[in-house]
Amino acid sequence: MQAHPTKQNRYRARLREQGLRPIQIWVPDTRRPGFAEECRRQSQVVSNDPHEQEHLDYAAHAAATIEGWE
Repeated sequence: MQAHPTKQNRYRARLREQGLRPIQIWVPDTRRPGFAEECRRQSQVVSNDPHEQEHLDYAAHAAATIEGWE
C-alpha cells in the first residue's frame, strides 16, 4: 500500500511542474566561533588592495545592469 503524499511533497511537485528544481547550497556558518574575526581579517586584506575600488565599481555596475534580462 502506498502512503499518501505529504503537504511538502505536493508543494515540491507543484514547483517541479512550474519548471523549478531544488538545489542545496552550503554557506558559511555565521554562528561559528571566529567567523566575525575572519570577516574582519579578510576585509582588512582587501582594503589594502590597490585594485579593490575598481572591483567594487565593477560589481556595483554589474549588479545594477539589467539590460538583456528576460
